[in-house]
Amino acid sequence: MQNGEIEDGKMVLRAKIDMANPNMHFRDPIMYRIITTHPHHRTGRRWNVYPMYDFAHGQSDYFEGVTHSICTLEFVVHRPLYDYFIDQFADSDYRPHQYEFNRLNITYTVMSKRKMLQLVKEGLVAGWDDPRMPTVCGLRRRGYTPEAIRAFIDTIGYTKVEGMIDYTWLENAIREDQKEKAARVCAILDPVKLVLTNYDAAAETLVAENIDGHPELGTREMVFDKELYIERADFQEEGNKDFFRLSPGGREVRLKNAYIIQATGCDKDAAGRITTVYATYDPTSKSGTEGGNRKTKSTINWVECKTCIDAEARLYDRLFACENPSAEEGDFRDLLNPNSLQVVNCKVEGALRSELHETKYIDGIAQVNHFQFLKQGYFVVDPDTTADHLVFNRTASLKDNWQK
Repeated sequence: MQNGEIEDGKMVLRAKIDMANPNMHFRDPIMYRIITTHPHHRTGRRWNVYPMYDFAHGQSDYFEGVTHSICTLEFVVHRPLYDYFIDQFADSDYRPHQYEFNRLNITYTVMSKRKMLQLVKEGLVAGWDDPRMPTVCGLRRRGYTPEAIRAFIDTIGYTKVEGMIDYTWLENAIREDQKEKAARVCAILDPVKLVLTNYDAAAETLVAENIDGHPELGTREMVFDKELYIERADFQEEGNKDFFRLSPGGREVRLKNAYIIQATGCDKDAAGRITTVYATYDPTSKSGTEGGNRKTKSTINWVECKTCIDAEARLYDRLFACENPSAEEGDFRDLLNPNSLQVVNCKVEGALRSELHETKYIDGIAQVNHFQFLKQGYFVVDPDTTADHLVFNRTASLKDNWQK
């Protein structure tokens, strides 16, 4: 077999044990099979025979000095054979022991390596590090920190009962990890221009806390001027009684860390889409001043037109549209969530320029730049970012949008 004289599949080497054994794994289990069609990724074509998992498992553990061999529950019935092969050559009291526990199953994704390989090979995801994949490299690229993943595992615990873990637990772990760490910045994902018609002063520099209520975590500067960008959803030409954001009719709305404004009208293009919103501002209502204590029912985010940065935001969501795709009938690939990735061109405040070029270290390890885009969610800088093209991945929304 090793000499390459026998074709693949023509012969195997079995352990002669007991074909009548009630444990089917003892019924002359295969030890070696022939593989000549695919060279090994490390040893090339040096070997033509390769051991089966059950035969190699116990031996590898024994020779490498393993004490605890951790397996999932389907290997409980394999443990007697694991021990049997070790007993054939062990010459000391030392024995590795196999322990079984439930496998990690998370809703709205697949944990099977075979199924993940299909997704990668068929181009249904961008690769093993696609931020929608439940791989370590995928989670890292999406912005999950080691602390968040450990907290998630500590929360769900270890049992011998098969079950599904709600994806919400994973998202909650990163929210808890980042809520006191991620600097807050304004990012406008669907921008529309706002013109303050009565603003005649020079551009003004405002100071905002990175995390509200925590001045010890630093501040940033925000340029304020006549022309700004706001979220399109923050303006309605004819706002109803339940809409508390910007709308003509005398309603007051505060710009975050800035002034109170009132909408006066808007311009539209030929298709009826709003292109520019017009408003007036109250120069006595600046946040942090005596006149700035006046309360409004709504506060909206903004960035200044000239100093903001153009960026790409990749809004990742759950990979599958159903809770347990592995349990559904039919092809699991037909259950992919068509909205698991949306790419938008956005505007982010200019303060990020210094943040992105300042590498932060904790215990000597360079930290990835994490941010909370106010009212949008937690985001992380993607490796695709270049000096001319800034890319952010959404790690998680600010709240769960799937639960009723």
